Amino acid sequence: MMHSRDTQAGFTLLELLVALSIFALLSVMAYSGLNTVLKQRVATEAEATRLGDLQKIYLLMQRDLEQAVLRPVRGEYGDRLPAMSGDGGIQFTRGGWNNPLGHPRSDLQRVGYAMADERLVRYVWTVLDRAEDTQPLEQPLSDQVTGMDVRYLDASDNWLTQWPSLASATTAGGTPVDTLPKAVEVTLHHKQYGDLVWLFRMPDS
Repeated sequence: MMHSRDTQAGFTLLELLVALSIFALLSVMAYSGLNTVLKQRVATEAEATRLGDLQKIYLLMQRDLEQAVLRPVRGEYGDRLPAMSGDGGIQFTRGGWNNPLGHPRSDLQRVGYAMADERLVRYVWTVLDRAEDTQPLEQPLSDQVTGMDVRYLDASDNWLTQWPSLASATTAGGTPVDTLPKAVEVTLHHKQYGDLVWLFRMPDS
């Protein structure tokens, strides 16, 4: 009488090594693909942040400059500051300052833009005519901007790098009278995008 013996099949060591090698290769490929996707996502988010910052800066400048008004102010030491002044940075008086709570104050506001500590900053004064201890509020806008140039288009269609100038000012009885340029050109030097040139039309031009 003959007896049959069942043989139990299993994986050999070589088969296990081959399977582990294939699994490791697939894992590396999957990680590489996931890592690429994550890097692209981070780069996309960083790009969106940079573009969002620039859009915010543009809208702020547009809103401020297009509401510029002919209102000179007094400086900290009583000196007269023109309605708009610029030599590198820019400072001017604008209208349209919202007052939702109805405080007893003017709807005019003094604002400025300049480079400070290697970043672009917007300055806001809470009063028009300042006292000696008046300090502006600082609103940092971007540390990606490395410099700013401003030009002014006068009534004769000449571009000037300083405002006001003798060529752009008129006189009344020997006293200079404030004027606004027809347009303001702002060039921002950006770390990522190079030179960005924005042109803003003045309200009375």
